[in-house]
Amino acid sequence: MKAILYKDGCTADELKFGEVETPSPSSKQILVKVNAAGVNRADVMQREGYYPPPKGTSTVLGLEIAGVVFDTGSGVTRWKKGDKVFGLIPGGGYAEYAILEEEMAMPLPASLSMSDAAAIPEVFLTAYQALIYYGKIQSGETALIHAGASGVGTAAIQIAREMSANIIITSSKEKHEACIKLGAEKAIDYKHEDFYKEVMKYTGGNGVDVIVDFIGGPYLQKNINCLKTDGRLIMLSLLGGSKVSELDIRSMIGKRLSIIGSALRSRSLDYRIKLVKDFSAFALEKFAVCKLHPVIDKVYNWKDAAEAHKRIEANKNTGKIVLEIN
Repeated sequence: MKAILYKDGCTADELKFGEVETPSPSSKQILVKVNAAGVNRADVMQREGYYPPPKGTSTVLGLEIAGVVFDTGSGVTRWKKGDKVFGLIPGGGYAEYAILEEEMAMPLPASLSMSDAAAIPEVFLTAYQALIYYGKIQSGETALIHAGASGVGTAAIQIAREMSANIIITSSKEKHEACIKLGAEKAIDYKHEDFYKEVMKYTGGNGVDVIVDFIGGPYLQKNINCLKTDGRLIMLSLLGGSKVSELDIRSMIGKRLSIIGSALRSRSLDYRIKLVKDFSAFALEKFAVCKLHPVIDKVYNWKDAAEAHKRIEANKNTGKIVLEIN
């Protein structure tokens, strides 16, 4: 089968088509004819050599797919050939066919296209895990979502909104309107405003209950300072770096703060299956009636995967980028 191939440390322009063996499903897996694959910053990091796939999984890029069941393992009972599905995979999405665990697959809502569905699993499951599992967000609480216009950010805004939380985001100024339309009440221009000062001003000095952060080191002290008593900081990435020159942690004890690091790809299959089941119960009907929706920045033909990666690298996207596979 055709797949987009790379070498560790290569540039986006060095992505190329090649032939790899079509995978065969094991007992509890399905083989999906891929129609669309989501593009994530994790794919860029893997291509650059910073985010290797888990041992024993496909080395082909791509963590989320939508398509049609082409074949099933001998023990599969939930799906049959021809079913339309989407889901999260540990790798292999930038290809004509990909393996999806039977219990990780979700049925395609009639209201969504394949490209829509491929834009959901990675970002919405990550946001759901951060806000519901770790952040334990409650109605009336306030969430600060950094990188609010990113794929995970736009998903997190919608999930927090559905939980009746108050939402503050950071993003560049030109992306504020999109975030406000999704449900954010306050947007902060991280390029020209001090988010700590703006958060405290907006909350009357109270701060926030939950923070979802992608930046890491440079934001850590201000994030700690922004949190209320019993606040929760969920760290999803280290885009700004992993080091801090100085850190005052006294308030962590005084305010009983929780700082939680999150990674989904390395989680056990049982954990990921439970997450998918919980998320499906929370979200699938909401997608069906358009209360939730993926925010798609741009859809590329997979021959233009290099351009898709460059757009993410340049931080130009608002929401998700998707590859159509044909």
